[in-house]
Amino acid sequence: MITSAQVRAARSLLAIDQRQLAELAGLSLPTIQRMEAAEGQIRGTIDTLMKVIEALDGAGVELIGEHSPSSGSGRGVRLKDAAVKGAAATKATLSSKAAG
Repeated sequence: MITSAQVRAARSLLAIDQRQLAELAGLSLPTIQRMEAAEGQIRGTIDTLMKVIEALDGAGVELIGEHSPSSGSGRGVRLKDAAVKGAAATKATLSSKAAG
C-alpha cells in the first residue's frame, strides 16, 4: 500500500501543501493530516487511499511499492530500509565534516 513518508515526499516533489493535496484528491484536510501523521503504512478505506494515489498520479508522481520496479522512465524517490537506519549516522558525519 502507501506510506505516510511516500505522501509527504510526493507532496514535496510537487511543491504542494496538505490543503492542495486534499483538494486534488477530493478529501478533507484533516484526512490528509491523519494520513501523513500515521506511522508506516496508511490505514484507511480503499476508496480514500485510491483517491490520494490517483491524485498524486494525475499530478505526475509515481508511487513505487516495496520491491516493485518503476513503470516510468522519469526520476523518482525510493527510501531504502538501510537509509532509515543510517540517516542519523549520515547526519552526524556531515555535521562533523562541517565543523572540521
